[in-house]
Amino acid sequence: MLTYDIVLLTDARFTNEVAIDDYAKNVLLEDQLLINALTHIGLKAHKTHWNNEQFDWTSTQCAMIRTTWDIYDDGMFDQFEAWLDRIKDQTQLINTYETIRWNIDKRYLKDLKTRGIKIPPTIFIPQGESKNLHEIVQASGWEQSILKPAISGGGRHTYKLDNNQLNAIANTFSTLIQEESMLLQEFQHHVVDKGELTLMVFGGKYSHAVLKKAKVGDFRVQDDFGGTVHTYEPTAAEIAFAERVVAACDPVPTQARVDFIWGNDGDLCVSELELIEPELWFRNEKGAAEQLATLIWERYFKKS
Repeated sequence: MLTYDIVLLTDARFTNEVAIDDYAKNVLLEDQLLINALTHIGLKAHKTHWNNEQFDWTSTQCAMIRTTWDIYDDGMFDQFEAWLDRIKDQTQLINTYETIRWNIDKRYLKDLKTRGIKIPPTIFIPQGESKNLHEIVQASGWEQSILKPAISGGGRHTYKLDNNQLNAIANTFSTLIQEESMLLQEFQHHVVDKGELTLMVFGGKYSHAVLKKAKVGDFRVQDDFGGTVHTYEPTAAEIAFAERVVAACDPVPTQARVDFIWGNDGDLCVSELELIEPELWFRNEKGAAEQLATLIWERYFKKS
């Protein structure tokens, strides 16, 4: 006998309903908005942290990864992978297990490129690469670039590189590349003056958008680094681009967030496609949580 229809997965820090700061307050609000929407249409919804050893994953029909933002903390990702491999046979994952595994590693950008989706010029650096950072950057021909891990979140180990100031990062790179794959991308200057567009796409259809901007003197738009979020009405072309990115996925994901920027040539290019635990800004768009809840009901619970 199933106890729940759907369980939303979070980070253990966000299971306490008392918000300790604005960041946690937003997480709790986002989770609650979706739970309320799911409950309103008649689904038994629950929330717990993904690594809750006391929870029986066979007790829920579906599990949806929502705010598991601790998985990129030191030592946690290996645990998350093992957990994911274990529960995939115990409950139905939203998005699918295959989609989650594909989207965990930013080398999915290479797949998107082969499917006709524009990304920033990118060099994919394998774990254990013997070339040093100076050699890789020199071969790129780029005056400024961004270095980041292939598996990460929240801007972890993301560095803006200037060809004249590589020494400060060279040793860090030498250590990191022995432990994980990395990406080197040509720096796209418009992220500083225009910001990064984020469009939420549910079941392949556009829902709502925000514009993220870095603080003065920085390039990172995450609020962890002082970035800010603004309301935004995307153009028809921007909506079409986001929907085309999601359509390049197989299967089309239930929840998706497309982050894109204006490239140095002025064209749109994907910076991230978030299909695992995307922040979806339900709090910024009335009815968005209800839209996703309805899609979940239609995809996973509606009787034919």
